[in-house]
Amino acid sequence: MRAGLQQISVFLALAVVLSASVDHAVAAGSAEAFPGTITLKTKHAFDALLGRLEKAIADRKMGLVAQASASRGAASRGIKIPGNAVLMVFRNDYAVRMLKASVAAGIEAPLRIYVTENPDGSASVTYRKPSAVFAPYGSRALDEMARELDAIFENIVRDASRG
Repeated sequence: MRAGLQQISVFLALAVVLSASVDHAVAAGSAEAFPGTITLKTKHAFDALLGRLEKAIADRKMGLVAQASASRGAASRGIKIPGNAVLMVFRNDYAVRMLKASVAAGIEAPLRIYVTENPDGSASVTYRKPSAVFAPYGSRALDEMARELDAIFENIVRDASRG
């Protein structure tokens, strides 16, 4: 009987520890966005905002390197979820400058713009300022390039969001 109580006590202690760990992980997952994260709710519908962003990216002479969308993938399987897409944006001359300043920073490119469909049918756009993305690398040349990209990304989002 005593051994059984000890096992229950150990089990309960482990359950408390695991519960606290899970609670901490959930809290960490719901923490505020990373520094430099900008989110703008627009009046545009999801697909319209995507098209406007693609045009703004081209107008600002940046490259749309890739695009990923869980909602499109789900739709191909017959499942409907709110629209979302990640636009991966960069340009080769910036890539060369970035790698010259910091090879380790290469993992950050292409930079991402995230588009989400809101419950009211409008869409929001979220991105991290390039200066925030590249700040941890501690390179003056990278910081200078990132400030240039800050202005470009701000203009892309502004151009796509207005009107």
